[in-house]
Amino acid sequence: MLRKCAKPLSGWVCLMLAGIVLMFQSSAVLAQQASAEPADDAYARSIVEKADQVRFPAEGFQVDIVINTSQVERSPEQRKYRVLSKGNENTVVMVTEPASERGQIILMKGRDLWVFMPEVSQPVRISLAQRLTGQVANGDLARANFAGDYNPKVLRNEAIDGENYVVLELSAVDRSVTYQKVLYWVNQKNSWPFRAEFYSLSNRLLKKASYQDFKTLAGKLRPTRLVMEDALRSGEKSVLEYSEMKLRDLPDRVFTKEYLKKL
Repeated sequence: MLRKCAKPLSGWVCLMLAGIVLMFQSSAVLAQQASAEPADDAYARSIVEKADQVRFPAEGFQVDIVINTSQVERSPEQRKYRVLSKGNENTVVMVTEPASERGQIILMKGRDLWVFMPEVSQPVRISLAQRLTGQVANGDLARANFAGDYNPKVLRNEAIDGENYVVLELSAVDRSVTYQKVLYWVNQKNSWPFRAEFYSLSNRLLKKASYQDFKTLAGKLRPTRLVMEDALRSGEKSVLEYSEMKLRDLPDRVFTKEYLKKL
């Protein structure tokens, strides 16, 4: 509250003093906001990084994935993959079933993807957002680096079935990543991912995912089942089952085009 000026002071002096006081008050508020924003960003990023480490090891590892897809008016479809990954930036995805597609390999280096097919001499460039099978995009298998691909911010806290979750909005760092926006629920107590919603560039909800059946894989409790549901077509979903995960010392040469020709 500004006190009234004493009578001897002229009106313009009063206004000047009032302006100076307001200027200092505004500067203090802006300083508080500036100091709070980096802290909030760091907190949000730490949550996403911890959840990334729950889903997959930061070290080199191998995991087998079975994907069962249900679609309206179509027969159920099953596909199997073996994934080799190292440090979130290098991944090889090998098709193991169906037998007719065995030998197809996806190589990821950073956010660059190529598919190698036995009948084609040269690798074909593909995108992270391109559909792999059912509700699963290439990036869902080849690149699971939310911390590296998105700028996170905390939207709110939410209680679900007696558990407290941090709800984050993840905004894509550029258009090359798998989704342009993700809403992400992470357990506040143990950093377990709970569910996610994936959005397009036009902010349209594309699909929903839930992380289920936490079991010990590669020495840590991780989700072994990921259910991805189409948000536009009811009844269409893909269920990813993770098994046989183990840590592996994978040399860098494994993640090169030349090496994949030997597989």
